[in-house]
Amino acid sequence: MMGKITSLSWETIVKKAINHEPITMEEGLNILGADDAELLPIMHAAYQVRFHFFQKKVKLNMIFNAKSGYCPENCGYCSQSMISTAPVERYTMLDQKTIVAGAREALKRKAGTYCIVASGRAPSHRELDEVTAAVKEITETMPLKVCACLGLLNEEKAKRLKEAGVHRYNHNLNTHQDHHAQITTTHTYDDRVSTIDKVKQSGMSPCSGVIIGMGETNQQIVEMAFALRALDADSIPINFLHAIEGTPFEHQERTHPIKALKVLALMRFINPAKEIRVSGGREFNLRTLQPLALYAANSIFVGDYLTTKGQQVQTDHHIIEDLGFEIEECAL
Repeated sequence: MMGKITSLSWETIVKKAINHEPITMEEGLNILGADDAELLPIMHAAYQVRFHFFQKKVKLNMIFNAKSGYCPENCGYCSQSMISTAPVERYTMLDQKTIVAGAREALKRKAGTYCIVASGRAPSHRELDEVTAAVKEITETMPLKVCACLGLLNEEKAKRLKEAGVHRYNHNLNTHQDHHAQITTTHTYDDRVSTIDKVKQSGMSPCSGVIIGMGETNQQIVEMAFALRALDADSIPINFLHAIEGTPFEHQERTHPIKALKVLALMRFINPAKEIRVSGGREFNLRTLQPLALYAANSIFVGDYLTTKGQQVQTDHHIIEDLGFEIEECAL
Protein backbone atom coordinates (compact mmCIF):
# COMPACT_ATOMS: atom_id res chain seq x y z
CA MET A 1 0.00 0.00 0.00
CA MET A 2 1.38 3.37 -0.98
CA GLY A 3 2.07 5.88 1.75
CA LYS A 4 0.75 9.40 1.77
CA ILE A 5 2.82 12.22 0.36
CA THR A 6 3.74 14.78 3.00
CA SER A 7 3.08 18.48 2.63
CA LEU A 8 6.83 19.01 2.21
CA SER A 9 6.77 16.63 -0.76
CA TRP A 10 3.94 18.63 -2.32
CA GLU A 11 6.05 21.74 -1.99
CA THR A 12 8.91 19.92 -3.71
CA ILE A 13 6.66 18.74 -6.53
CA VAL A 14 5.35 22.26 -7.08
CA LYS A 15 8.89 23.65 -7.25
CA LYS A 16 9.92 20.93 -9.69
CA ALA A 17 6.96 21.65 -11.96
CA ILE A 18 7.45 25.40 -11.95
CA ASN A 19 11.13 24.84 -12.82
CA HIS A 20 10.16 22.33 -15.57
CA GLU A 21 11.92 19.52 -13.74
CA PRO A 22 10.25 16.11 -14.15
CA ILE A 23 8.88 14.37 -11.11
CA THR A 24 9.92 10.75 -10.56
CA MET A 25 7.89 7.70 -11.50
CA GLU A 26 7.48 6.94 -7.80
CA GLU A 27 6.10 10.42 -7.14
CA GLY A 28 3.69 10.02 -10.04
CA LEU A 29 2.42 6.70 -8.71
CA ASN A 30 2.08 8.21 -5.23
CA ILE A 31 -0.10 11.00 -6.62
CA LEU A 32 -2.52 8.50 -8.17
CA GLY A 33 -2.32 6.18 -5.17
CA ALA A 34 -2.60 8.84 -2.46
CA ASP A 35 -5.32 8.48 0.13
CA ASP A 36 -8.50 10.26 -0.96
CA ALA A 37 -8.15 12.46 2.13
CA GLU A 38 -5.16 14.02 0.35
CA LEU A 39 -7.34 15.35 -2.48
CA LEU A 40 -7.39 18.98 -1.38
CA PRO A 41 -3.60 19.18 -0.83
CA ILE A 42 -3.13 17.58 -4.26
CA MET A 43 -5.42 20.08 -5.96
CA HIS A 44 -3.88 23.00 -4.07
CA ALA A 45 -0.44 21.94 -5.32
CA ALA A 46 -1.74 21.57 -8.88
CA TYR A 47 -3.37 24.99 -8.65
CA GLN A 48 -0.10 26.64 -7.62
CA VAL A 49 1.50 25.32 -10.82
CA ARG A 50 -1.53 26.19 -12.93
CA PHE A 51 -1.64 29.73 -11.51
CA HIS A 52 2.07 30.26 -12.11
CA PHE A 53 1.67 29.65 -15.84
CA PHE A 54 -1.95 30.64 -16.55
CA GLN A 55 -3.18 32.68 -13.57
CA LYS A 56 -7.00 32.42 -13.45
CA LYS A 57 -7.58 32.22 -17.20
CA VAL A 58 -9.77 29.46 -18.68
CA LYS A 59 -9.65 28.64 -22.39
CA LEU A 60 -12.94 27.61 -23.99
CA ASN A 61 -13.11 25.30 -26.98
CA MET A 62 -16.12 24.14 -29.00
CA ILE A 63 -16.34 20.89 -30.98
CA PHE A 64 -18.10 20.78 -34.34
CA ASN A 65 -18.83 17.30 -35.69
CA ALA A 66 -18.31 17.90 -39.41
CA LYS A 67 -18.62 14.24 -40.42
CA SER A 68 -20.28 11.55 -38.33
CA GLY A 69 -20.04 7.77 -38.54
CA TYR A 70 -18.84 5.76 -41.53
CA CYS A 71 -15.46 5.17 -39.90
CA PRO A 72 -13.46 2.08 -41.02
CA GLU A 73 -11.45 1.95 -37.78
CA ASN A 74 -12.26 -0.44 -34.90
CA CYS A 75 -11.56 1.75 -31.84
CA GLY A 76 -13.35 0.08 -28.94
CA TYR A 77 -14.42 3.29 -27.22
CA CYS A 78 -15.96 4.99 -30.26
CA SER A 79 -19.64 5.01 -31.22
CA GLN A 80 -18.71 5.93 -34.80
CA SER A 81 -16.41 2.97 -35.51
CA MET A 82 -17.19 0.17 -37.94
CA ILE A 83 -17.78 -2.27 -35.07
CA SER A 84 -20.15 -0.02 -33.12
CA THR A 85 -23.89 -0.66 -33.09
CA ALA A 86 -24.67 2.57 -31.23
CA PRO A 87 -27.53 4.51 -32.86
CA VAL A 88 -25.51 7.60 -33.82
CA GLU A 89 -26.33 10.09 -36.53
CA ARG A 90 -24.40 9.38 -39.73
CA TYR A 91 -23.57 11.93 -42.40
CA THR A 92 -20.74 12.73 -44.81
CA MET A 93 -18.61 15.87 -44.64
CA LEU A 94 -20.77 18.96 -44.19
CA ASP A 95 -20.40 21.86 -46.58
CA GLN A 96 -18.45 25.07 -46.12
CA LYS A 97 -21.52 27.15 -45.22
CA THR A 98 -22.54 24.77 -42.42
CA ILE A 99 -19.04 24.56 -40.97
CA VAL A 100 -18.75 28.37 -40.97
CA ALA A 101 -22.14 28.66 -39.23
CA GLY A 102 -20.75 26.44 -36.46
CA ALA A 103 -17.93 28.92 -35.94
CA ARG A 104 -20.45 31.70 -35.33
CA GLU A 105 -22.01 29.51 -32.63
CA ALA A 106 -18.58 29.06 -31.05
CA LEU A 107 -18.28 32.84 -30.75
CA LYS A 108 -21.66 33.01 -29.02
CA ARG A 109 -20.41 30.49 -26.48
CA LYS A 110 -17.31 32.66 -25.83
CA ALA A 111 -15.00 29.97 -27.20
CA GLY A 112 -11.59 31.05 -28.42
CA THR A 113 -10.92 27.86 -30.38
CA TYR A 114 -13.27 26.17 -32.85
CA CYS A 115 -12.54 22.46 -33.28
CA ILE A 116 -13.58 20.93 -36.62
CA VAL A 117 -13.73 17.15 -36.13
CA ALA A 118 -14.47 14.45 -38.70
CA SER A 119 -14.73 10.68 -38.35
CA GLY A 120 -12.62 8.41 -40.52
CA ARG A 121 -9.10 7.09 -40.89
CA ALA A 122 -7.79 10.08 -42.85
CA PRO A 123 -9.33 13.00 -44.75
CA SER A 124 -9.91 12.65 -48.49
CA HIS A 125 -8.91 15.47 -50.83
CA ARG A 126 -12.59 16.36 -51.33
CA GLU A 127 -13.10 16.58 -47.58
CA LEU A 128 -10.00 18.73 -47.24
CA ASP A 129 -11.34 21.05 -49.94
CA GLU A 130 -14.49 21.68 -47.86
CA VAL A 131 -12.62 22.11 -44.58
CA THR A 132 -9.88 24.38 -45.94
CA ALA A 133 -12.40 26.62 -47.69
CA ALA A 134 -14.35 26.98 -44.44
CA VAL A 135 -11.20 27.62 -42.41
CA LYS A 136 -10.11 30.41 -44.75
CA GLU A 137 -13.48 32.13 -44.39
CA ILE A 138 -13.52 31.72 -40.61
CA THR A 139 -10.01 33.03 -40.04
CA GLU A 140 -10.59 36.00 -42.34
CA THR A 141 -13.87 37.06 -40.73
CA MET A 142 -13.90 35.94 -37.08
CA PRO A 143 -11.64 36.32 -34.01
CA LEU A 144 -11.27 32.54 -33.63
CA LYS A 145 -8.45 30.04 -33.68
CA VAL A 146 -9.30 26.89 -35.62
CA CYS A 147 -8.32 23.37 -34.59
CA ALA A 148 -8.83 20.41 -36.93
CA CYS A 149 -9.12 16.74 -36.00
CA LEU A 150 -9.51 14.73 -39.20
CA GLY A 151 -7.48 11.56 -38.63
CA LEU A 152 -4.07 10.52 -39.92
CA LEU A 153 -2.11 13.06 -41.97
CA ASN A 154 0.73 12.98 -44.45
CA GLU A 155 3.02 15.94 -45.16
CA GLU A 156 0.94 17.22 -48.09
CA LYS A 157 -2.35 17.28 -46.19
CA ALA A 158 -0.74 18.85 -43.14
CA LYS A 159 0.70 21.58 -45.35
CA ARG A 160 -2.71 22.28 -46.93
CA LEU A 161 -4.33 22.70 -43.54
CA LYS A 162 -1.58 25.00 -42.31
CA GLU A 163 -1.79 27.16 -45.43
CA ALA A 164 -5.57 27.43 -45.03
CA GLY A 165 -5.15 28.90 -41.56
CA VAL A 166 -5.56 25.93 -39.20
CA HIS A 167 -3.83 26.93 -35.97
CA ARG A 168 -3.89 23.59 -34.17
CA TYR A 169 -4.27 19.94 -35.13
CA ASN A 170 -5.48 17.28 -32.70
CA HIS A 171 -4.52 13.64 -32.86
CA ASN A 172 -4.59 11.87 -29.51
CA LEU A 173 -2.25 9.13 -28.37
CA ASN A 174 -5.38 7.85 -26.59
CA THR A 175 -3.66 5.23 -24.48
CA HIS A 176 -0.35 3.67 -23.47
CA GLN A 177 1.80 2.22 -26.24
CA ASP A 178 1.64 -1.26 -24.65
CA HIS A 179 -2.17 -1.04 -24.29
CA HIS A 180 -2.90 0.27 -27.78
CA ALA A 181 -3.68 -3.12 -29.34
CA GLN A 182 -6.41 -3.62 -26.71
CA ILE A 183 -8.10 -0.46 -27.99
CA THR A 184 -7.74 -0.77 -31.78
CA THR A 185 -5.94 -2.89 -34.36
CA THR A 186 -6.67 -0.95 -37.57
CA HIS A 187 -3.85 1.51 -36.95
CA THR A 188 -0.82 1.56 -34.67
CA TYR A 189 0.44 3.76 -31.87
CA ASP A 190 3.32 4.75 -34.14
CA ASP A 191 0.79 5.91 -36.77
CA ARG A 192 -0.53 8.39 -34.23
CA VAL A 193 2.91 9.63 -33.23
CA SER A 194 3.80 10.01 -36.93
CA THR A 195 0.79 12.28 -37.51
CA ILE A 196 1.80 14.54 -34.63
CA ASP A 197 5.29 14.71 -36.12
CA LYS A 198 3.76 15.81 -39.46
CA VAL A 199 1.74 18.45 -37.61
CA LYS A 200 4.89 19.86 -36.01
CA GLN A 201 6.75 19.87 -39.32
CA SER A 202 3.92 21.82 -40.97
CA GLY A 203 4.05 24.57 -38.36
CA MET A 204 0.64 23.85 -36.86
CA SER A 205 0.38 23.66 -33.08
CA PRO A 206 0.31 20.00 -31.96
CA CYS A 207 -2.55 18.84 -29.76
CA SER A 208 -2.55 15.32 -28.31
CA GLY A 209 -4.04 13.69 -25.25
CA VAL A 210 -5.44 10.51 -23.79
CA ILE A 211 -8.60 8.71 -22.75
CA ILE A 212 -8.62 7.53 -19.14
CA GLY A 213 -10.73 4.55 -18.07
CA MET A 214 -10.02 1.95 -20.76
CA GLY A 215 -8.36 -0.64 -18.55
CA GLU A 216 -4.94 0.98 -18.25
CA THR A 217 -2.89 0.66 -15.03
CA ASN A 218 -1.75 3.53 -12.83
CA GLN A 219 1.81 3.01 -14.01
CA GLN A 220 0.64 3.26 -17.61
CA ILE A 221 -1.20 6.51 -16.80
CA VAL A 222 2.02 8.00 -15.39
CA GLU A 223 3.97 6.77 -18.41
CA MET A 224 1.30 8.27 -20.70
CA ALA A 225 1.82 11.63 -19.00
CA PHE A 226 5.56 11.36 -19.66
CA ALA A 227 4.90 10.30 -23.27
CA LEU A 228 2.90 13.49 -23.77
CA ARG A 229 5.74 15.48 -22.23
CA ALA A 230 8.18 13.88 -24.68
CA LEU A 231 5.79 14.58 -27.56
CA ASP A 232 5.82 18.27 -26.53
CA ALA A 233 2.18 18.83 -27.49
CA ASP A 234 1.06 22.41 -26.83
CA SER A 235 -2.45 21.32 -25.87
CA ILE A 236 -3.31 18.13 -23.96
CA PRO A 237 -6.95 17.02 -23.81
CA ILE A 238 -7.66 14.59 -20.98
CA ASN A 239 -10.75 12.54 -21.79
CA PHE A 240 -12.48 10.20 -19.37
CA LEU A 241 -14.27 7.31 -21.03
CA HIS A 242 -18.00 7.79 -21.35
CA ALA A 243 -19.00 4.19 -22.06
CA ILE A 244 -21.54 4.09 -24.88
CA GLU A 245 -23.98 1.23 -25.37
CA GLY A 246 -23.22 -0.61 -28.59
CA THR A 247 -19.44 -0.25 -28.30
CA PRO A 248 -17.01 -2.94 -27.03
CA PHE A 249 -16.33 -0.80 -23.96
CA GLU A 250 -19.99 -0.32 -23.07
CA HIS A 251 -19.56 -2.09 -19.71
CA GLN A 252 -16.44 -0.23 -18.57
CA GLU A 253 -16.97 1.46 -15.21
CA ARG A 254 -16.75 5.22 -15.04
CA THR A 255 -13.66 6.79 -13.50
CA HIS A 256 -14.33 7.88 -9.94
CA PRO A 257 -14.36 11.70 -9.65
CA ILE A 258 -11.50 11.76 -7.13
CA LYS A 259 -9.37 9.49 -9.33
CA ALA A 260 -10.11 11.78 -12.30
CA LEU A 261 -8.95 14.82 -10.34
CA LYS A 262 -5.73 13.06 -9.33
CA VAL A 263 -5.09 12.29 -13.01
CA LEU A 264 -5.56 15.94 -13.95
CA ALA A 265 -3.17 17.02 -11.19
CA LEU A 266 -0.62 14.47 -12.37
CA MET A 267 -0.85 15.79 -15.92
CA ARG A 268 -0.30 19.35 -14.64
CA PHE A 269 2.79 18.36 -12.66
CA ILE A 270 4.36 16.51 -15.60
CA ASN A 271 3.29 19.00 -18.29
CA PRO A 272 3.27 22.19 -16.21
CA ALA A 273 3.18 24.90 -18.89
CA LYS A 274 0.88 23.14 -21.35
CA GLU A 275 -2.81 23.70 -21.97
CA ILE A 276 -4.44 20.89 -20.00
CA ARG A 277 -8.02 20.51 -21.18
CA VAL A 278 -10.53 18.41 -19.25
CA SER A 279 -12.43 17.01 -22.20
CA GLY A 280 -14.85 14.25 -23.16
CA GLY A 281 -16.60 12.51 -20.27
CA ARG A 282 -16.11 15.48 -17.94
CA GLU A 283 -19.75 15.77 -16.92
CA PHE A 284 -20.34 11.99 -16.73
CA ASN A 285 -17.24 11.11 -14.69
CA LEU A 286 -16.59 14.19 -12.54
CA ARG A 287 -20.26 14.93 -11.88
CA THR A 288 -20.55 17.40 -8.96
CA LEU A 289 -16.76 17.75 -8.63
CA GLN A 290 -16.39 19.35 -12.06
CA PRO A 291 -15.38 22.79 -10.70
CA LEU A 292 -12.37 21.30 -8.90
CA ALA A 293 -10.98 20.15 -12.25
CA LEU A 294 -10.13 23.75 -13.11
CA TYR A 295 -7.65 23.91 -10.25
CA ALA A 296 -5.45 21.67 -12.41
CA ALA A 297 -6.82 22.14 -15.94
CA ASN A 298 -6.95 25.53 -17.65
CA SER A 299 -9.21 24.60 -20.55
CA ILE A 300 -12.59 22.93 -21.23
CA PHE A 301 -14.98 22.19 -24.06
CA VAL A 302 -18.31 24.01 -23.98
CA GLY A 303 -21.44 22.37 -25.35
CA ASP A 304 -21.81 18.87 -26.77
CA TYR A 305 -19.08 16.44 -27.76
CA LEU A 306 -19.14 14.25 -30.88
CA THR A 307 -21.97 11.83 -30.06
CA THR A 308 -22.55 12.53 -26.37
CA LYS A 309 -24.20 15.52 -24.74
CA GLY A 310 -22.38 18.12 -22.71
CA GLN A 311 -24.06 20.40 -20.20
CA GLN A 312 -25.58 23.81 -20.69
CA VAL A 313 -23.01 26.38 -21.82
CA GLN A 314 -24.33 28.83 -19.22
CA THR A 315 -23.52 26.28 -16.50
CA ASP A 316 -19.89 26.19 -17.60
CA HIS A 317 -19.78 29.98 -17.65
CA HIS A 318 -21.21 30.02 -14.12
CA ILE A 319 -18.61 27.51 -12.89
CA ILE A 320 -15.83 29.74 -14.16
CA GLU A 321 -17.41 32.85 -12.67
CA ASP A 322 -18.15 31.22 -9.32
CA LEU A 323 -14.54 30.03 -8.98
CA GLY A 324 -13.36 33.60 -9.49
CA PHE A 325 -11.72 32.60 -12.78
CA GLU A 326 -12.13 34.36 -16.12
CA ILE A 327 -12.62 33.27 -19.72
CA GLU A 328 -9.52 33.87 -21.80
CA GLU A 329 -10.15 35.92 -24.89
CA CYS A 330 -8.81 34.63 -28.19
CA ALA A 331 -5.35 36.08 -28.89
CA LEU A 332 -4.79 35.92 -32.65
